[in-house]
Amino acid sequence: MIAGNELLLSPIVILELEYLFEVGRLTVDARTIITTIQVAAPLRICDLSFEDVARTALQESWTRDPFDRMIVAQARLREAALITKDRSIREHYSRAIWARPR
Repeated sequence: MIAGNELLLSPIVILELEYLFEVGRLTVDARTIITTIQVAAPLRICDLSFEDVARTALQESWTRDPFDRMIVAQARLREAALITKDRSIREHYSRAIWARPR
């Protein structure tokens, strides 16, 4: 997500990436992905309280995916833009964006 001029990563993204690696949908583990991104761009792990994010995620009833709920809730609490390719998130969170590389 982008809050002000800062690139933030929801901690739940790390868990989701590792899950996708464990089930074979990714060929690289979460730590490698995050480290690679941090080398390419300044990236900070978002530090909002888990309790606040979970409470806000209860309102994201448009999805049954707990990862999506937490990611959107975190962006919503920060009033931040959310970079995602996920069409469903883009349809339900007005600040979600995706730009294809040229």
